[in-house]
Amino acid sequence: MVRDLLIGAVPPESIKNWRYAATAFGAAMLTFFFYRMVESFPARLLMGLDAGGLALFAVAGTEKALDYNIHPFMAALLGTITGVGGGTIRDIFLAHVPRVLQSDIYATAALLGAVVLIAARKIGASPVAAAFAGGGACLVLRVVAALLNWNLPRIVNN
Repeated sequence: MVRDLLIGAVPPESIKNWRYAATAFGAAMLTFFFYRMVESFPARLLMGLDAGGLALFAVAGTEKALDYNIHPFMAALLGTITGVGGGTIRDIFLAHVPRVLQSDIYATAALLGAVVLIAARKIGASPVAAAFAGGGACLVLRVVAALLNWNLPRIVNN
């Protein structure tokens, strides 16, 4: 919604289209009734699903910004915001520190996916191929970074 408001796509698609709310409420109801099963999911599976969601949202956000003729640099930033925004809100609702503040590679993976998508489009790849390339790059970086505990360098305050 934030991305749509920033690019002038009003009202946001998530408000115009009832399917967004129905999907969210349906998933919430399934989780409510089957929470014991969800709790038993392995952590790596949940991390992989989260990485997939990050990739999908980063790619979708970048594509929508490009469709609205937003400059590619800003489209990459909007794709990154779209990718990390939903997870950040989720973590806040769950009373967790947002993952984007814990794992430096989280937002970096979304940005990489957006940049790869834009680069692929610039060299003439079809929108579908570019989306798969960007989403794949985001997914692979996020999963590998999580499995190998990669982080970006941090400044240490003394």
